[in-house]
Amino acid sequence: MSTGKKIANIFSAIVIIFGFLFILGAFSPEGSSSWLFTGSILTLFGFGIIWLASRMDRKTPEQIQHQTTLKIDLPSDVNVERFKCVDCGAQLTMDDIKMAAGAPMVNCPYCGAAYQLTEKPKW
Repeated sequence: MSTGKKIANIFSAIVIIFGFLFILGAFSPEGSSSWLFTGSILTLFGFGIIWLASRMDRKTPEQIQHQTTLKIDLPSDVNVERFKCVDCGAQLTMDDIKMAAGAPMVNCPYCGAAYQLTEKPKW
């Protein structure tokens, strides 16, 4: 919870308490009907502050970013080879690989080819 939300919630609690006290005071022998109106307004104002505080700092779906990290354990006898496009043979980098629907997809910036990265059997 952000500091602004905390301050707004504390302030609204104080306003609601005073509103409730005004409403109770309106029913006392010395009370006035204007106290009932004042207490109602203060209570509604306090709940309005709570509602506004709950809407503070909400992120839209466009503002929320998700980052997925894929860790792969390789056996000790792996040889590093150059990564090439299967269509045009251009050398690719790891930036050309994106995860789509849980599968690594390769997008070649040179020929525009898009294909799923697959592992060839070792045998």
